[in-house]
Amino acid sequence: MAHRLSHLNSLRAFEVVARHLSFAKAAEELGVTPAAVSQQIKTLEDYLGLELFKRANRAIFLTDAAKLMLPEVTEGFDLVASGLSRARAQRVHRHLIVTITPSVAAKWLMPRLERFTTQHPDIDVRLDTTTRIVDFSREDVDVAVRYGGGSWPGLEVIPLMAEEVFPVCSPKLLEGGHTLRTADDLRYHTLIHDNSMPSDSAFPQWSAWLEAAGARGIDGMRGLHVNASMLAIQAAIDGQGVALGRSVLVRDDLATRRLVKPFDLAFPLRFGYYIVHPRKQHAVATVQAFKRWLCAEAAAKE
Repeated sequence: MAHRLSHLNSLRAFEVVARHLSFAKAAEELGVTPAAVSQQIKTLEDYLGLELFKRANRAIFLTDAAKLMLPEVTEGFDLVASGLSRARAQRVHRHLIVTITPSVAAKWLMPRLERFTTQHPDIDVRLDTTTRIVDFSREDVDVAVRYGGGSWPGLEVIPLMAEEVFPVCSPKLLEGGHTLRTADDLRYHTLIHDNSMPSDSAFPQWSAWLEAAGARGIDGMRGLHVNASMLAIQAAIDGQGVALGRSVLVRDDLATRRLVKPFDLAFPLRFGYYIVHPRKQHAVATVQAFKRWLCAEAAAKE
């Protein structure tokens, strides 16, 4: 077999030169120099002990021996091309199952996910949006983006993003008769409360933020209470009041000025975002690609 395949490059050069009847055009198709093509033809002629091309008046012609072997050489390369085409057609389209909370999926992942599918068109991402912690041993999930303290025994855990909390509101609340110049001005606006956060996450209540900001005489429990972070954010975007926004979830809304940050005071959270998956998935190509992309997106300054 090694003997039969030892002159493939020379045969390929021969087939291309014979098709173009030009060393220059053959060199262009093969991406090499005309001198390299000539050397390949000479190697093949030496091996066969035959002349393959005649040169006359700056033109080249096939010898009788070349005409005799050309159809089978061409057919051979056509068969190779056909075999490769059939093999490519059998490629399995890979998929990746990702579990993530609905708020993070809607406010952070989805606006960016097209960039991953553009970079990896052969990977189908299937999102499982849920607030519960999935059991990797029993459920068909490849990787998770989890919010918590970073301790999930038996799993590989990679820090993704830290988070802090600060007031956010629609830009229109900075205008009018009761603009938000100081924390005391919050007495004139509805406070939007996100009741979905775990009690052990150190997510501040409005009363804690108001106390830290030095505001007095404001009932920190009044206002609109919702049980989903993205509902609190949307209410703030719609101008219904001021919410305590989670930095990761309001990142894009601040960048586009759908929301503004009227005050500088921010509370860092003990909880953050982590990439989590079973250790056996470490070497899986789809998981590795998704992890690299997530980390790059988290680090990007947008």
